[in-house]
Amino acid sequence: MRRSFISVFTGLLVALSTAPAAPPAPALADPAPAFTDPAPGSSAIRPTEDQPLVAADRMIDARPDALHASEKDEFYHKEVIAGLNNTFYVPYERTYNGLPVIGGDFVVVTNASGGVLSTSVSQTETLNLSTVPRLTRVRASRIARAQLPRVTASTRPELVVLARGRGILAYRVIVTGRKANVPSKLRVLVDARTGEVLEKSDEVMSEEPAGSAPRRTTAPEPAPSPAPASTTTPVPISGLPAPVSFLFGLGTSYYNGPVSINTRQLNTTYSMSDAVRSGVSCGGQNGSVFVSADNSWGDGSGGNLETACVDALYAIGKEWDMLGAWLGRNGLNGTGGGYPARVGLNEVNAYWAGNYANFGRSADGRRQATSLDIVAHEFGHSVFQTTPGGSTGSNEKAMLNESTGDILATLTKFYANEQPPYDVPDYAIGSKADLLGGGPVRYLYKPSLVTGNPDCYSPSVLTLEPHAGAGVQNHWFYLLAEGSNPTNGQPVSPTCNGGRVTGVGNRKAGQIFMSALLRKTDTWTHQLVRRATLQSSLELFPDSCVEFNAARAAWDAVGVPAAPGEPSGCVSGNDFDLSIDPASAGVEPGQEVTATVTTRTTAGDPQAMKFSVSGLPDGTAVSFSPESVSSGESTKLSVLIPAGAPHGSYSAQILADGAHLDRTVTFTITVDGGSNLVFYDDFDTDLGWAVNPSGTDTATAGRWERDVPQPTFSGRVPLQLAASAGQYDLVTGHLAGNRPGAGDVDGGVTTIRSREIALPPGTLTMTFAWYFAHLANSSGRDHLRVRVVSPTRDTVVLQRYGAATLRPGRWQTATVNLSDFAGQTVRIVVEAADDMPDSLVEAGIDDVRITTS
Repeated sequence: MRRSFISVFTGLLVALSTAPAAPPAPALADPAPAFTDPAPGSSAIRPTEDQPLVAADRMIDARPDALHASEKDEFYHKEVIAGLNNTFYVPYERTYNGLPVIGGDFVVVTNASGGVLSTSVSQTETLNLSTVPRLTRVRASRIARAQLPRVTASTRPELVVLARGRGILAYRVIVTGRKANVPSKLRVLVDARTGEVLEKSDEVMSEEPAGSAPRRTTAPEPAPSPAPASTTTPVPISGLPAPVSFLFGLGTSYYNGPVSINTRQLNTTYSMSDAVRSGVSCGGQNGSVFVSADNSWGDGSGGNLETACVDALYAIGKEWDMLGAWLGRNGLNGTGGGYPARVGLNEVNAYWAGNYANFGRSADGRRQATSLDIVAHEFGHSVFQTTPGGSTGSNEKAMLNESTGDILATLTKFYANEQPPYDVPDYAIGSKADLLGGGPVRYLYKPSLVTGNPDCYSPSVLTLEPHAGAGVQNHWFYLLAEGSNPTNGQPVSPTCNGGRVTGVGNRKAGQIFMSALLRKTDTWTHQLVRRATLQSSLELFPDSCVEFNAARAAWDAVGVPAAPGEPSGCVSGNDFDLSIDPASAGVEPGQEVTATVTTRTTAGDPQAMKFSVSGLPDGTAVSFSPESVSSGESTKLSVLIPAGAPHGSYSAQILADGAHLDRTVTFTITVDGGSNLVFYDDFDTDLGWAVNPSGTDTATAGRWERDVPQPTFSGRVPLQLAASAGQYDLVTGHLAGNRPGAGDVDGGVTTIRSREIALPPGTLTMTFAWYFAHLANSSGRDHLRVRVVSPTRDTVVLQRYGAATLRPGRWQTATVNLSDFAGQTVRIVVEAADDMPDSLVEAGIDDVRITTS
C-alpha cells in the first residue's frame, strides 16, 4: 500500500545583499547560462496533478523490482520538488509493518509529461524481520545517552527498521547536549535485540574538529587572475519571487569592503533582519538580532561583531542569489526560507547547528570567521539538510555533507565575482579568513595540499574525519567544472588514473550536483553520488553527451568505482507515451479478458521496452504478445482471472519499462458475475486504499484503516458497528478499546483514498454504505465527507456534520450519480474529523459499488 505525507541538521541562511557596484557576472569559467528559463506567461510546460506526482504514484503502485518492496511495506510521498529543465523529484519514505525504515527512502524523477526518468533507491534487499524488540526502551535510552559527554535532553526511543540486509530492528533516539564546546544533536540507532549502537551521527556540522589544524604539504599553486568586473545582471529563475523594494543598510565589512545589506525598520529602529528573505538575520550568541538607530553597520575592523554580521549577511545574500539564479533553488531550504547567523563565538571555529550558523574567530584573534566562503560553506549544510534524505547517517555521508558546503561556497564566490583585494573566485576554502594560520583549510583542485586529505578514493577514505574525506568529491567537482588542464588560468589538477578530463564549466557542474542532491537518500555514498550525477547529466542535458562523459570521466579520475544500476552510456532525449484500450473491463472468475497496449514515440528515437503487471488477484495469469516492443508498436495483454478470485475491482498497473524512460497506465478489472459492474469493494480484499494521501492529516487517534471493526457501545447506544458486508470495512480505528471513545477519531482530520478507478462512458451510479456516530459532546466542526476526485474535478458526494446531540451508529446507503465523471479516471476520498476537544466520533464506509447502464 502507498501512503503519502508532506513534509538532518544542515541549513542555510541567506539575506539578499547588494553592493554599490554593478551586479556580479556569472561564473568565470562558465559565462553562458546552462539553461534559459521561460519568462512568466510563456508557453513553457506547467505540470498538472496528473503528471509528476501521479506518474510517480503509479510507478510505486506497480512495485518495480528496484524498490525491493515487501508485503509489509507502505510508501508515503513528500512534496514534489521542481528542478531545472522540466525535471521533477518526488521523495518517498517507507514503513515496514508500520515502522519507519531508515535507508528505505527513495526519489522518483519524472519529466513534465509524467514520464519516469529514473529512481534513486539505496535499499538493496527486501526486508523480512520480526518487529518485536528484546531490549526495553529504558535500556535503549541509557545506551543512546551514553554516546554524548554532556546530555541535556533525549527523545523517547522510537522503534524503526534499519535497511541493512534483510533489515535490523532498532531504536532511534535523538540526544541533545554538547561535545568539545559545540552543541550536539546526535541521532543514535540502537539494536533493539542486542543493544549494539548501530549508527550515530550528528546534525551539527562544525568547520574544524578539535585539534585538526590542517598543514599544507606543498606550496599551493598560484591562484588565477580574477576576471574583469561585469555589469551583467543574472537572470532570475522563472517562478521565483521577483525583486521587490526593500530597505538598504550601509555596511562596512571586513572581507568585502563597503556593501549594502537588507535590513528591517520598526519605527525609528533598524535591525539586521532581511526584510525580503524569510528567516535571515544576524546577531550575537544569545540569538538576539543586532539593532541600530541609523541603519549604518560595522566599522570594517576584524574584532567588531557588527562588521562580522555585515560580512555574514552579504555572503548569505550572494549564496541565496546564486542558488536561485544558477541552480533553480528557492531559498536555502528550497521553499523560500533561510536561517539566522550568530557571531562572536569565542572559538577558532564555525558550525551549522541545524537551524542557525555560528561563527567564531581566527586563531590569532584578528578576524572573525565570516569570510564569503566560510559563511557560504556553513549555510551550504542547510541545503544538504533540507534536500531529500536529510543530513544524518554514516561517516561517509558526513564527508559528502562537508564537500557540499565546499562546493556551494565555491559557486558562491564565482557568482559574487569579487575583485582584489577581496575574495576573488578560486577553488580554495578559507584563504581570506586564514582560521588556523596556515592558509586555506581545503583545496578542491588538489585536496592533498592539506595533510591527510586524499585526492583519490579508496576504502581507507571511509575511515577519515569528514572534513578530510570531503576531498574526493571536491576533487571530482573541480575536474567536472574546470577539467584536469584548464586553459582559463585555473590550476592544473592531477588525476588518479592518469587520464585527461575536459571541464564543462562550474555553473553546469553545479546544476548537475544540485540535481544529484534532489535525489539524495538517507543512505548516501560516493558511488550513489556518482550514479546520481550521471543520471542528472543525462536528464538535464538530453541533447548532449558532453556533460555525461565529463561527469563519468571525472569520477573515474578520482577513483570512485561504477555504481550498480548507473547509466552505461549517453543515450537520452527519447520519450514515448502509453495507452490501453479498453481502460476497464468486467470478467467472471475463471475467464480471460484482453486489452491492447499501445505505445507511441513522442521524442527522439524509438526505444525497446518490456511490460509487467501488478495489482491483480493472486494466481492471475498474465501474458503479453509480443513480450517486448519498440515504441510505436502495440502488444496484446491477456489476463486470466483464477476461478476462486474474490469479487471486486482491481486497478492493474501496467508498467512499460523502456530503455531510457518508464511509463505506467491503469487497467481496471472488475471481477463479478455481471457485465455492468465497474468497481466493487467490500474491503474483504485489500485494494490499496491509502491513508493520509496528501500528508496533511492531523488526527492523533482513530485514523482510517481497513480492518475488522470491533463493535463499540456507550451504554446501549451503538457507536462503532460491525461491517455492513463481509468482515472488513473502512473504519476510524477498528479497536473497541477499554471504554467508549478509546479508539475514536481524535485531534483533527483523517483521510483515506482509493486507487485510481477508470470509468467508462455512459450513465454511472455509485452506491456505498456509511455511518457517522457521535455523542452529545460533538459539534458542527466534526464531520464525515466523501469526495470523488478526477484530474479536473473534485466533488463532495456525501457530507454529514456533528451536533450537540446523540447520533447512534446506523448503516445507511448513499446513491450518487457519477455520469459527470464518465470516461475519466477518478479516486474516492473519505474524510472524518473530530475538531471538538474530547468529543466522540466514529465513522465507517463499506460495500462501495459503481455500475453503468
